[in-house]
Amino acid sequence: MEKFGFVGLPNAGKSSLYNALTGGGALAAPYAFATTDPNVGVAKVFDTRLDQLAEMSQSKNVVHASVQFTDIGGLVEGASEGEGLGNMFLANIREVDAVVYVLRAFVDDDVPGTPDPLEQLRVLETELTLADLDSVERQATKKLKAARLDKSLAAEANALEAALAILEEGTPLYRSDLAKEHHEPLRPYFLLTNKPVMAIVNVGEDQLDEIDEAAAPVQAEFGDRAEVVGVCIQLEAEAAQLDGEERTEMLEGLGLGEGALPRFVRSAYHILGLRTFLTTGEKESRAWTFREGSTAPEAAGRIHTDFQRGFIRAETIQWDELLAAGGWAGARESGKVRVEGKDYIVADGDVMDFRFNV
Repeated sequence: MEKFGFVGLPNAGKSSLYNALTGGGALAAPYAFATTDPNVGVAKVFDTRLDQLAEMSQSKNVVHASVQFTDIGGLVEGASEGEGLGNMFLANIREVDAVVYVLRAFVDDDVPGTPDPLEQLRVLETELTLADLDSVERQATKKLKAARLDKSLAAEANALEAALAILEEGTPLYRSDLAKEHHEPLRPYFLLTNKPVMAIVNVGEDQLDEIDEAAAPVQAEFGDRAEVVGVCIQLEAEAAQLDGEERTEMLEGLGLGEGALPRFVRSAYHILGLRTFLTTGEKESRAWTFREGSTAPEAAGRIHTDFQRGFIRAETIQWDELLAAGGWAGARESGKVRVEGKDYIVADGDVMDFRFNV
């Protein structure tokens, strides 16, 4: 399961966001370092396509795709040198697949520090960059020496050398033009800035009409290197405690539509190149995660290795076409179902029925 780590200054809203997404019990308190141990929870990827298919098929069971989130204690300036338990906290997110910055944009006299999300971003990026610099400095010299004797280590040594030059300038790797071929050799080092990033800009309840304006400077700062989502975490967390209809009524009454959390989770899911194909029937409707560019047999292998090993063909239709046809029977009768073979590249939203023989 893909993992995301929340990074933010104390009281930025990380633990409340974690609770809203996972239904967890992380302590959200108005003082620094309320979270000392990492909280790890799973959140489902909201997908109305799956819900509609399940209703059509009258499925007894509905299984959404899911992702894992890790909430660590708030970082402070000097975290990379151990300030405020920083090194311990940073270690807890080294193995996540992507980093989510949680930035506060609301004013609260009880919360110390600046409410400027750009200044918070500066502090957080500096600390992650310094932590990576320390890791690379300790590894680069040894690896360069070893590469002189073992040519198979050349790619790794070159990647470390390139990363070192970037980090010494104070630049996170994801903001740099580090060559594509260098990213993969760096993966075993679990560098914090060699991961995709997103940002959540957390606004107050009195700023609902200003969400886009609050997020805009952060989006401009990142450019196309990261997606930024504005959200009132407190309201979303309260809504998450309600049942479906009550939650919808609350969010729509506030003019928030479906809420920002579904959009955030979908965005987080997509920045890792993850996509969804679907299966549906009376017994179960289910969302399956696959990597963009996967072939039909590779997607089948997400269900079971036997499906991939004995793959024959996949009956395939886009989810909205299946809905319009009223189910598999109607879709087959109208000729909407395609028969795809081993070379077919699966598309997001495909509904698939695999044929295999082992």
